[in-house]
Amino acid sequence: MNEKQLQKISGTVEDIIYKNASNGYTILDLDMNGTLTTVVGEIGNVDEGEELILEGEYVNNPKYGVQFKALICERKLPETAYAIQKYLASGVIKGIGPTLAKNIVDTFGEKSLEIIENNPEELVRVKGFTKKKVETVRQELQRVFGIRKLMNYLGTFGVSPATAIKAWKKWGQFSIDIIKENPYALCDFGIDLEFNKAEEIASVLEISSDDPNRVKAGMTYILSENANSGHTCLPTDFLQKTSCKFLDISEETFYKALESEYKEENLFEYIKKNRCFTYLRHYYIAENYITARLSAMKAFFLDSGSDFDNAIDLVEEENGIKYEDLQRKAISLALSKGFLILTGGPGTGKTTTLNAIISLYEQQGMKAFIAAPTGRAAKRISDLTGYSAKTIHRLLEVAYDDGSGIMKFVHNEQNPLDCDVLIVDEMSMVDTLLFAELLRGIKLSCKLILVGDTDQLPSVGAGNLLKDIIDSKTMTVVQLTEIFRQARESCIVTSAHKIVNGDMPPIDNSSNDFFILQTTDEQTALETVVDLYKRRLPNAYGYNPTTDIQIITPSRKGISGTVEINKRIQLEINPPKMGKGEVRGPVYIFRENDKVMQTRNNYDIVWKKDDEQGTGVYNGDIGTIIEIHKREGTVKIDFDGRITEYTTEMLEQLELAYAITVHKSQGSEFPAVILSVVGSSDKLYYRNLLYTAVTRAKEKLVIIGTSEIIETMIENNRRTLRYSCLKDMLKKECSFGDEGD
Repeated sequence: MNEKQLQKISGTVEDIIYKNASNGYTILDLDMNGTLTTVVGEIGNVDEGEELILEGEYVNNPKYGVQFKALICERKLPETAYAIQKYLASGVIKGIGPTLAKNIVDTFGEKSLEIIENNPEELVRVKGFTKKKVETVRQELQRVFGIRKLMNYLGTFGVSPATAIKAWKKWGQFSIDIIKENPYALCDFGIDLEFNKAEEIASVLEISSDDPNRVKAGMTYILSENANSGHTCLPTDFLQKTSCKFLDISEETFYKALESEYKEENLFEYIKKNRCFTYLRHYYIAENYITARLSAMKAFFLDSGSDFDNAIDLVEEENGIKYEDLQRKAISLALSKGFLILTGGPGTGKTTTLNAIISLYEQQGMKAFIAAPTGRAAKRISDLTGYSAKTIHRLLEVAYDDGSGIMKFVHNEQNPLDCDVLIVDEMSMVDTLLFAELLRGIKLSCKLILVGDTDQLPSVGAGNLLKDIIDSKTMTVVQLTEIFRQARESCIVTSAHKIVNGDMPPIDNSSNDFFILQTTDEQTALETVVDLYKRRLPNAYGYNPTTDIQIITPSRKGISGTVEINKRIQLEINPPKMGKGEVRGPVYIFRENDKVMQTRNNYDIVWKKDDEQGTGVYNGDIGTIIEIHKREGTVKIDFDGRITEYTTEMLEQLELAYAITVHKSQGSEFPAVILSVVGSSDKLYYRNLLYTAVTRAKEKLVIIGTSEIIETMIENNRRTLRYSCLKDMLKKECSFGDEGD
């Protein structure tokens, strides 16, 4: 929102309707000269009788009507005796209720708050107060007035009350002094103020550009931004050049601050092949923990040397299956060792092998859990194996620390999962921090089977975990390579293997499942996508567009990007209609029957599925809008049987999902896929993105583009560079044994 458009209002808090102490979100009635106005926003710890000056805008809530959405809040303590008494009687100060509030105002009048704040010992003159009572109230006053002063102080810099609350929880009554000395402390983990906002405060406070605190915060900011791009660390020389340019400082200033950060263990150094790398604390701890746990697992599960051939023969006989040599090897190693990575491309029998492993574990009386990074991936592996699977987050169970409000997992070293075996599918999507938490959540005696395909795109989060573990050659890995006869009949499968090997797939459209429609024009590509989705694929193969067909593109942007395709598809198959509920979000208009995707992890959303109830909808989950109640401001969505209810404010977490990006499609499989590669950035034309997209299709794949674009993508085998030292750590720690042979 543009600040020039903000409106300013003022008044006295008449009534607090709702208050969230953890983030400062408040709903209140504001008395504006006799007219009550409902105010919502992250206003902080305000109380009845308090005078506020607010900046924001009026919004029309479908359920509650017109409200003032406050973005900036300035507080003035009440000045009249009546307002002061109402303020104190509201319970703002523990130990002072309506009776004591009246006695205080009767004694001190309009100077009551001034006496309370500056000379609380004077309260002994008030009827009902003892010295002990005064001391109790004095301590509470330090908290109440301290938070208020902090909010007002940070409010002058445009910092939200929610950030002020986080700072108070961390530093208490010393908050303002700490901020004045080092405004960059607000960037610390748990407060997480943007670096640029801290720069604004520092400028007002006239903090010098080479101040060590500024340099330290700047380095952390650069490391954090690069972590968002997939790097768990950075080469120190690269960090130095970037920091010096970004902060306009000398090398000497940089290295002096860096050594201090190493000494204080805010940042960590790792030396690999005579090159220094610098880590943020949590990534260094995570990669070290992964290394230590995998090393311990390797030492704990010594190969018994048992022969499992007879057991595998019996499974073959029971299921009428003949396993090839690498499958038998994988099954045997899963039984004899505590750790196995099972990898391979489509059609190589990973699921068949996994089913045999699970069956034999059960025969041994072992309890096996199955997990995957996303809800779609968990459903897919569950459908393929017939065994129940959960997302990693749901398996570990998300909770919040009451004091800090920071997310944590219920299952950890002190409360591990009750399983003997954990199988994790789609491991290429799992990032470093999540894998470390997963290892914390299992017993040392728990076997671990990781299943994935390193030729797919790496995780959205930082790290290149699966590939690093495999490339370290320190852990047990079986790569399935033989494409089975039934899979060889699929041109989708054979084309995927050609792509990953750097060869061009057939473009003559002679197969019955793999087609390339050639065009270079974006508008033509868009019309072709619409026609395929709405008419050609449903008519030719009986597909239901919403449930069976998925459109995939490399990018969100442009005529051929997901945003424009979604709007056009929605108009074609789910247009506005009298009686059909619809509601406007930040990017899209959402209607009943729309296919939608959750775009961020939300651990608080309550869902119901039959008699089961739980919380959490996660990034990448796809559902269907089943009801929109505009008057109540709610949207009901079905995520694979889990029914949830969103408020209109939560719509920013949703996107239409007729078309999704290749990255968002990971972990899912669809009967039919339309892949449009026209008009995307050259940066998105690379081999493993094409391979990932192709392998999302089970039965039919139509690529819209040109043979030249496809050839360019195949030839561009650049692997997205991700800085990490995990592979080196594993080599140093886990190189005993013969796993890499």
